[in-house]
Amino acid sequence: MAPAAMTFASSLSDAQPVSYWLDDPAKPGALPALTGDEHCDLLVVGGGYSGLWTALLAKERDPGRDVVLIEGREVGWAASGRNGGFCAASLTHGLGNGLARWPGDMAKLEELGGRNLDAIEAAVATYSIDCDFERTGEIDVATEPHQAEELREMYEEATQLGFTGLELLDQDAVRAEVNSPTFLGGLWDRRGVAMLHPAKLAWGLKQACLDLGVRIYENTSGQQLAASGTGMAVRTPYGRVFARQVALGTNVFPSLVKRVRAYTVPVYDYALMTEPLSPEQLAAIGWKRRQGLGDSANQFHYFRITADHRILWGGYDAIYPYGGKVSAEMDHRPETYLKLAGHFFRCFPRLEGLRFSHAWGGAIDTCSRFSAFFGTAHGGKVAYAAGYTGLGVGATRFGADVMLDLLSGQPTERTELEMVRSKPLPFPPEPVAWAGIGLTKWALARADANGGRRNVWLKAMDRLGLGFDS
Repeated sequence: MAPAAMTFASSLSDAQPVSYWLDDPAKPGALPALTGDEHCDLLVVGGGYSGLWTALLAKERDPGRDVVLIEGREVGWAASGRNGGFCAASLTHGLGNGLARWPGDMAKLEELGGRNLDAIEAAVATYSIDCDFERTGEIDVATEPHQAEELREMYEEATQLGFTGLELLDQDAVRAEVNSPTFLGGLWDRRGVAMLHPAKLAWGLKQACLDLGVRIYENTSGQQLAASGTGMAVRTPYGRVFARQVALGTNVFPSLVKRVRAYTVPVYDYALMTEPLSPEQLAAIGWKRRQGLGDSANQFHYFRITADHRILWGGYDAIYPYGGKVSAEMDHRPETYLKLAGHFFRCFPRLEGLRFSHAWGGAIDTCSRFSAFFGTAHGGKVAYAAGYTGLGVGATRFGADVMLDLLSGQPTERTELEMVRSKPLPFPPEPVAWAGIGLTKWALARADANGGRRNVWLKAMDRLGLGFDS
């Protein structure tokens, strides 16, 4: 191993193979599993953000509604407890993706996204959820000249369309915010993103649901969905739940509505967390305003600073397992951790000698349009939302509202959106999916290395509205 690689490896020697967020003494104990039969008005399947927001909003809309939530493991154990803690207003995986797909609805989507983030901030206050919520915004940083030009073009387009809250930063300005020799410019969304502790948000939503009367059963997976009389029944390992309506918030895990499964694939994403920075280390990099950051490459990194002055560094590798199987074996990938450590010290050379305390991974539900899709089944008695593609911390609350709107059968400003009424293109079966995703990843890496120039394959995918991202 080369000397540099040895240095990077040594920074990982004490890293615990578990999500930093879940490795917390504040983690609540698991609730009992369901045994026997249960009856309710609304059954929510899934105890991540999607399911938790659905249960909470259902009770807020109608306190008398009898709501049950089941979770296959423990609340927040999957993506909701392993992500970077970026809670974005965007419902479309960024302004550029939204404008490319739904230009006519973009003003309304931006408005709804802003209102959704405001509502999350209000809920954190109303339910006293201690999740380190900080509305610091996010800076997209350029590390190559072509990326700086792309950020300038996006800023100009957004300004012409009347979107506000963005600030274009030149090299000196972005380095005054966070000091890295790799930063050439940036685009700062000042109000559109909040930073938070993701697991504590999930645990806080769990308690809020319980306080409103939601009955939660953990270690209770939904195994089979079927019609039952005028309602639905979901079989669990030790019983059944009979409900008038069902909302599915299972995201990356196989949907109980089988036809939905082809619309998503699991993509494994990985992250590192450093030990706390000393005052001298903090002074060396600045970061006084604690924004989230992400670079502008196709294979991108996301990074942020925590309440206890650690740096989370994640992204870049997006690993698709052949066959689309979600497996605990994929949760750790030492070769990716080593790669990420090298990238970290290239970005922050002044932090040489810093060590990583945690290293982990997890699966993201990716769809071909990069943002959530919605629908109903069984004559409108079942609703689902999935495909958040790594931007679900905030957008899942919007998705919960959409599912409840769809179950109500009444049109709303959300259900009228083209984004809600349409579906992404499904992924093809294997081995075509494996080959196509592999070719797309290769082409994206080539584009990063060639000034952002997209080859024939990527241009064809753009025309078809297909993509692959985490």
